[in-house]
Amino acid sequence: MDRKVLKNHEKITFKIRDLEIGGDRPIIIAGPCSVESREQIIETAKALKEIGVDMLRGGVFKPRTSPYAFQGLGLEGLKYLKEASEITGLPIITECMEEKYLEVVSKYADVIQIGSRNMYNYPLLKAVSKMDKPVMLKRGISATIKEWVMSAEYLASEGKKNIILCERGVRGVDTYTRNLLDLTAVPIMQHETGLPVFVDPSHGIGIRELMLPMSKAAIACGANGLMLEVHINPDEALCDGEQSLTIEQYKELYDAITN
Repeated sequence: MDRKVLKNHEKITFKIRDLEIGGDRPIIIAGPCSVESREQIIETAKALKEIGVDMLRGGVFKPRTSPYAFQGLGLEGLKYLKEASEITGLPIITECMEEKYLEVVSKYADVIQIGSRNMYNYPLLKAVSKMDKPVMLKRGISATIKEWVMSAEYLASEGKKNIILCERGVRGVDTYTRNLLDLTAVPIMQHETGLPVFVDPSHGIGIRELMLPMSKAAIACGANGLMLEVHINPDEALCDGEQSLTIEQYKELYDAITN
């Protein structure tokens, strides 16, 4: 591959607040797919904090296949997410879809997420590469390993090394699960880039009952962290309820992978 910055075997670790990313302990990110209200995100954050979690996730700008689906609360949701962070002390990660929102998202969030649909958005990647803020780059839904590496190179082109890669499933031939969770990508991308690699089994599988075994599998193959969708009432969620864990299911999963 035509790499200029990221190299084989050059293991990269960095800090987000007091969390070591890419170290010996897997980092757990959890929270709802979307910030739906102030009460929802704060209640979720408090429950996760009590059980155990390293970082809070929540979407405020939601890229959806249907233009009629819930698109997120936007800047209002970003303020709610920040308030939940201040109450619990948890770092937060959220997606930025457009370059015009980079500054404000960077102001509120500890980590900027580049979603799978934007993995090929090279102008956005170039803009993020110039920012002094950690970034998570999710794999595109049909992205090859080389394409994913090259997107990471766009981020690293300005010397940025505080990059997290996230495997979240690719389009497969079977429709039983939402996507095909490619766990081989974990050791491959760690070898190819040296960057920490997280796994998002929620989007990778799309079935909440499979989150526990696939989370265990992700940790077993060396993932540096997990990104999980958790909702206080998944059956009433405005986005991805069928793949979101309940608080009780999250506790079961957390206990299973940390004990």
